[in-house]
Amino acid sequence: MGSGSRVLVSLCCCSSQLRFKSSFSASRVSSQMAAHSSSSSSSAITNPPSPSPSQSIDFLSICHRLKTTKRAGWLRKDVKDSESIADHMYRMGLMALIAPDFPGIDRDKCVKMAIVHDIAEAIVGDITPTDGIPKEEKSRREQEALDHMCRVLGGGSRAKEIAELWTEYEANSSPEAKFVKDFDKVEMILQALEYEDEQGKDLDEFFRSTAGKFQTEIGKAWASEIVSRRNKTK
Repeated sequence: MGSGSRVLVSLCCCSSQLRFKSSFSASRVSSQMAAHSSSSSSSAITNPPSPSPSQSIDFLSICHRLKTTKRAGWLRKDVKDSESIADHMYRMGLMALIAPDFPGIDRDKCVKMAIVHDIAEAIVGDITPTDGIPKEEKSRREQEALDHMCRVLGGGSRAKEIAELWTEYEANSSPEAKFVKDFDKVEMILQALEYEDEQGKDLDEFFRSTAGKFQTEIGKAWASEIVSRRNKTK
């Protein structure tokens, strides 16, 4: 083969290699773009956007009522300067925060659950057994209120988390829910003890209503401590 033929063959081979590399690169870029597009679409589906500033402030304005609505049981007993719903939930959150670790218990989840468990009361108020409202009707009103608040918040991942925590608490369907249910009772009798000491009230009915109803070891231990302190002052 002459030198001219060898040069021609070499050029043809180089041209073929360049076309293959160009085709391979274009194919790889196309695949990467498709994968990125698929990932973005999946992310958009599984991670809804956070609430907008307007939705957040609208939601928080509704929650303001938790700060101004007094707990009905104390009003019925003529307690002066009684706590609000938000006061009650805040100390429950602290209980969850300082509670000892237990296997299988997510304390962070307990804190979140404590600060949302009465959130529907921002709309329906603090409904108690003495109001004569059937349990089913109370649940319906609170569910309707919660659904409205979640829509105000935009219905995204934050709203979904609040709804799931609230529903789990109401159903008493997890170890965390049982913990927070106990904190609810513990906070109430601790507050009752404080009002008895400060205002000379007889709030024995609140202690009787919770006796024997604690589900967890921590709930039983803390309740026992509160009752023991109360007995010492009698």
